[in-house]
Amino acid sequence: QVQLAESGGGLVQAGRSLRLSCTASGGTFSNYRMGWFRQAPWKEREFVASVAWYGGMTDYADSVKGRFVIWRDNAKNTMNLQMNSLEPEGTADYYCAARAGTLGARGTERYSYWGQGTQVTVSS
Repeated sequence: QVQLAESGGGLVQAGRSLRLSCTASGGTFSNYRMGWFRQAPWKEREFVASVAWYGGMTDYADSVKGRFVIWRDNAKNTMNLQMNSLEPEGTADYYCAARAGTLGARGTERYSYWGQGTQVTVSS
């Protein structure tokens, strides 16, 4: 079983960048496809991006494609999300998640392990 912990959230102005990190422990990190999700106030949790165990097969939500970049470092058991050109609509709690296997998935029900989340606030 893997435990996940996010870091890097904060307050940022629209148009600026922020990098989130997720650190895994207690399991074999390379066994999992990793993903980022976000949940804005009063909204359902939504998919942001995911990456396969070897760093390829990345997948992005249309709303962030071209602005966000996801990558992982299996040697350090970490996954990162570089968020550029942030918009106020990006204000949310951001969660990292893990699922066994290689294939991509966007549904929250497809991920077995979740972090506690880190808050991102984008001011206009």
